[in-house]
Amino acid sequence: MLLKFALIVSIAGLAGLAQEIKRVPAKATSKASGVEMYRAYCSPCHGLQGKGDGPAAPALKKQPLDLSQLSRNNGGKFPAGRIQSALNEVGTAAHGSREMPIWGDVFRAMEHDSAGVAMRTMNLAKYIESLQQK
Repeated sequence: MLLKFALIVSIAGLAGLAQEIKRVPAKATSKASGVEMYRAYCSPCHGLQGKGDGPAAPALKKQPLDLSQLSRNNGGKFPAGRIQSALNEVGTAAHGSREMPIWGDVFRAMEHDSAGVAMRTMNLAKYIESLQQK
């Protein structure tokens, strides 16, 4: 089964030309590895350190959220439940602009069961928590 088109990738043009966004099928990853999922799905826009400076960021209309500041912006507590909820959304873009993929739909296409989707969102949120600046 083909996965839904979800991953945003930046295609660099020639010098002086604007970058464009190309949607490609999401790469299959291990649901047990937050780092693998983050690198495949999040880092193109949010960057490897979560600062919103990934290679696709310049081509987006809205700057990607600095994920390394989530705890700082939430009174020093990482908002794990809010992050897991945002990752698990279905068919809406309440977690960000329409440019951000709906990962819940993508994860459901990969897993076909709620336990697998829950494991993905939990492990990805745990990895994002590890990116928090002290």
